[in-house]
This record gives sequence, structure tokens and C-alpha cells, in this order.
Amino acid sequence: MREKTKIPQNKELFRQELAELVNEKHPLVLLSHKIEWSVFETQWAGYFPSEKGRPTLPSRLVAGILYLQHTFACSDEAVVHTWLENPYWVRRRNRQGAGGASPLQ
Repeated sequence: MREKTKIPQNKELFRQELAELVNEKHPLVLLSHKIEWSVFETQWAGYFPSEKGRPTLPSRLVAGILYLQHTFACSDEAVVHTWLENPYWVRRRNRQGAGGASPLQ
């Protein structure tokens, strides 16, 4: 028997929340729940000062991107491209506290 499709919780037909698109049992989603992201915020904050120019990215985002780049052996360009295209990678970022889906916090 087929599984029932989820009915979007938001009112917009073509704008589903990211949490509604990803499988909560995906290995990257499960891993993201086990990582203590606050450690990266406290320990890495000094490495990313923002005194001049564009504000720095959140430490948790940097940690997540570096993890994905190392794990999947991606170049800088490839990790950015895949991060933009892959909802599981984006979910990691959003759950790291950058807004969007439920807090990877």
C-alpha cells in the first residue's frame, strides 16, 4: 500500500517548507541532530571576525560546509554548487540556525 502524501502545512501551494521536503531518516539529517553546533559558535567565533566589509558567515554554517566538503571530497566550487542544489545539504544549514526550516540547533 502506498504511503499517503503529506499535505503542506503552509497556505502557499508552490512554496513548501524545507522540512516538508526532506526525509527525517536521511543520514545527514540524523547526523545533524547529534552534532552539538553551539561548540562551533563558541570555539570558532574568534576565527571569523567581521570588522570591515561584508559580515562573516555564522560559524555553524562554516563548520557544516567544511564537513560536507571533506566528507564528499568536493572542491570549493563543487561544495557551493551542491549545497545550493541538494535539499539535505541546505537542511543542514537551516537547522544550524540560519533561518528557514526548524532550527539543525
